[in-house]
Amino acid sequence: MTAAPADFARARSEFLSIDTPRVEDGAAIWRIARDSEVLDLNSSYSYLLWCRDFAATSVVARDETGGPIGFVTGYLRPDRPGTLVVWQVAVDSAHRGKGLAATLLDALTTRVASDQGLASVETTVTPDNTASDRLFTSFAQRHDVPLEREVLFDGELFPEGTHLPEVLYRIGPFHA
Repeated sequence: MTAAPADFARARSEFLSIDTPRVEDGAAIWRIARDSEVLDLNSSYSYLLWCRDFAATSVVARDETGGPIGFVTGYLRPDRPGTLVVWQVAVDSAHRGKGLAATLLDALTTRVASDQGLASVETTVTPDNTASDRLFTSFAQRHDVPLEREVLFDGELFPEGTHLPEVLYRIGPFHA
């Protein structure tokens, strides 16, 4: 998997920097997730842990002050270490519509591929989340890899009884 250096140069100039999250970023990442009004919001504590325990498989975009303006969190599946599971993607509302989510996803997958190897990407998307559907569909197209979809968790499995199904997106395998 390769990323065009020009894409990262554009990202650095437009968004200033893409970096590994730090524990100090946890509160801002939680706020970005909360303000997305689309993501299932986890506890603020979980975002602090994510920045500590899964920093190697996550990225954050920083503004001119160094504050987070977008993020992608992920982890490697324990039973499939070549599979990156993208947990959440969110961009601050002031920075949406500029390609930041795609740039972050490309940066993360390039880093994971380089550092640990990457065979595929998995994520789940609810049927009403058209932005995430477009993000992951275009990611698969950009990298010229297959994309398969199937329901992973039916809505009835969730305790609140109103959750939409979570559709698993399997992207890959990536070309060596």
